[in-house]
Amino acid sequence: MNHPTEDYRTGEPRHEGSAHPGSSGAVVCDDGFARPPWAAVDPLLRDYYDTEWGMPVRGEQALYERISLEGFQAGLSWATILRKRPAFREAFDGFDPDTVAAYAEADVERLLANPAIVRNRSKIRATINNAQATIALRREGGLDAFLWSFQPETTPAPRTVAEVPTTSPESIALSKALRKKGFSFVGPTTMFALMEAVGMIDTHLVDSHRRGSSGIWTTSSSRTTS
Repeated sequence: MNHPTEDYRTGEPRHEGSAHPGSSGAVVCDDGFARPPWAAVDPLLRDYYDTEWGMPVRGEQALYERISLEGFQAGLSWATILRKRPAFREAFDGFDPDTVAAYAEADVERLLANPAIVRNRSKIRATINNAQATIALRREGGLDAFLWSFQPETTPAPRTVAEVPTTSPESIALSKALRKKGFSFVGPTTMFALMEAVGMIDTHLVDSHRRGSSGIWTTSSSRTTS
């Protein structure tokens, strides 16, 4: 199943397989640093962009949390999820996979009654299900090794928002592989957004002050968009 997901770069909802509608390049902000338009105005998004987005994320619990939040974000703005992230962490016991995997129906109803999070039954059940799938992956080396095995050999080098892909062969393959392992709400576009967020790829605009900041990608490993 394909799920709509928010376009970080424009702030507008997008759907699996859709193209980016804008063509904007980096914006020089009031502090003199160049950022993509989506990170140029809202202080929360600007701080997230400057300190978190695109930096390497490793470890089972941290990656499970990212998958969970990307799933909840489907069809909503990322700013909404970011503002609710502290409440999500409290409601889901810090996204500890072992704890969430043991949730019962009473926990589903508890979460549905919590106005501080996104109250969507399908997404809540998917988060519990994905915790169980995360635990099962430990027999095969764990979620961290599994996700990062899909890191591509090269990364895009977009100059404008329009040049940033919404999917890649790797995100499509990762989506299929996760579904085979029992995960849900992990469509190709959602997985591409995850790969961007956790540093598996670098889609910072070339003129952005954050380009290359993850330490993973160098100029030689970037590919320009034709």
